[in-house]
Amino acid sequence: MEVEHKYQLNVKMSCGGCSGAVTRVLNKAQEGGSVSSFNVSLETQLVDVTGSIKEEDLVEKIKKTGKEIISVTESKDSE
Repeated sequence: MEVEHKYQLNVKMSCGGCSGAVTRVLNKAQEGGSVSSFNVSLETQLVDVTGSIKEEDLVEKIKKTGKEIISVTESKDSE
């Protein structure tokens, strides 16, 4: 079983179209099985993602939307 990662990305989004673009790429990743859940908040400019996806793959997917990623942090769960 692959390890689940939890990421929080600060993504520059100025409108509903911006957050919609990020939501679309994450929906595709979720359908592909590499993302198990996500939340996109235009208000806080934060994107929370949980899944087996590697950080560099996640960043690449979001950058393809043309949005600027300000920061990425990974939560470390102690299990």
